[in-house]
Amino acid sequence: MDVIRILIVLAVVLAALAGGGFAVWKSPIGDQIRDQRSQGEQGELVRMEEVGLGDIVRTVSAPGSIEPQTNVQISSQVSARVLAIPFREGEQVKAGDVVIRLDPQDLVAILESAKAGLRGQEARLGGSEARLINARLEFERLRSLFETGDVTKSELDVAEANYLQAQSDKKALEHGIEQAQAQIDQAEQDLANTTIVSPIDGVITSLNAEVGETVIVGTTNNPGSVIMEIADLSNMLLRAAVDEANIAPVQVGQEATVYINAYTDREYRGTVRRIGLKRQVSSDGTGTFEVEIGLELAEGETLFSGLSASTDIEVERVFDSIRVPTQAVLDRRVDDLPFEVRTTNDLVDTNKTFARVVYRVVDGKTVVTPVRVGASDLTGSQILEGLEEGDRIVTGPFRVLVNLRNDRSVRDEEAVEAEKAAQRARDAAGDADAGGSEGAAGSDERADEDTGGSDSGGSETDGSGTAEQGEDANAGEG
Repeated sequence: MDVIRILIVLAVVLAALAGGGFAVWKSPIGDQIRDQRSQGEQGELVRMEEVGLGDIVRTVSAPGSIEPQTNVQISSQVSARVLAIPFREGEQVKAGDVVIRLDPQDLVAILESAKAGLRGQEARLGGSEARLINARLEFERLRSLFETGDVTKSELDVAEANYLQAQSDKKALEHGIEQAQAQIDQAEQDLANTTIVSPIDGVITSLNAEVGETVIVGTTNNPGSVIMEIADLSNMLLRAAVDEANIAPVQVGQEATVYINAYTDREYRGTVRRIGLKRQVSSDGTGTFEVEIGLELAEGETLFSGLSASTDIEVERVFDSIRVPTQAVLDRRVDDLPFEVRTTNDLVDTNKTFARVVYRVVDGKTVVTPVRVGASDLTGSQILEGLEEGDRIVTGPFRVLVNLRNDRSVRDEEAVEAEKAAQRARDAAGDADAGGSEGAAGSDERADEDTGGSDSGGSETDGSGTAEQGEDANAGEG
């Protein structure tokens, strides 16, 4: 009995292992195992693509920030206390709107003082004119007497000196009046500067003062003197820092795509408007040139000032050229290329260490093909020589491309996947047919059982009926 039990247990275990192995073989893991076996037998699975014509757009990328094209910093031209700020930060203003009112009291006093000084200068001018007339008459009288010999030469010289001094005093007073008038003009201008108006239509983007504070006269490179900033947010641009190594092909008028970090779902079109002529050096020593790119915004759309962004400037466009994925273009050592390729192909320079190649697929095997590459963008490269439209090439995956060599057997990954999907569909259809057949057989069996039961019951009924009739007949005879 123990031997029988052991045999039964072994049979159960073997059945379980067989069932598990069958399940694994039919699972995705089984597919991978079969793929690995088939790759060794039939060839490496790769992505293939037919060479076709396409457009190449070469771009130069650069970071930057979004700023309004027109941004005005409002500073005070006089030192005074703030009386009123009619608009707050974020509000729209029109050109000519009063945005700041300053206390004019001290400036009114200065203006009155200047006017009083002018009146004093004018009064002194009248006395100077009288002295000038008297000195002129005295000089003329003594000159006549000197001609007749009635006065000495020294007396005439004194009179002439007094006359010239009177003329000088008058001119000094006249200039003093001009100076007093200029002081009045300055005081009137300072008084007018206590009312500050907006020079442009825009939005107040920054406000650095409040009512009651004293503002100072604005000076160059002194941010503390800026009271507010007004910007035209309907006309924005990107100030991009283009690396000095990439600035050569950038030109005014080129189109660009701008990506703003705050709006990941949007792309903005723009045009290069200005290229800075002076190299700027950042804190890490990188040399850049400032490039201004005007943005195309929808009607009524505004952007925040100072947003971080980046741009791709389209510096070159190539239309209808042989185009392949950039990943498919590889560098291979010239010494590793087949001998006939090294010696007969004009695109291989034996004086160089590496050559640019693409792997064509011919009759299921790779053929290393040297190429000459032109312009490239983020995803594609232009092939100037080496390939023709319609050639089939290996484009991936990268882990395969790294180690791919000439005359290797390869299979199209998409074709294999399509065949697997078709096989799975056929297997599913076969399982469904098998299940339908089993169901039909079961129905037939159940129908036969029902028919047999009915026949048996009928026979029993007929038998009982016949017996009863016999009994009745005997009773009648008796």
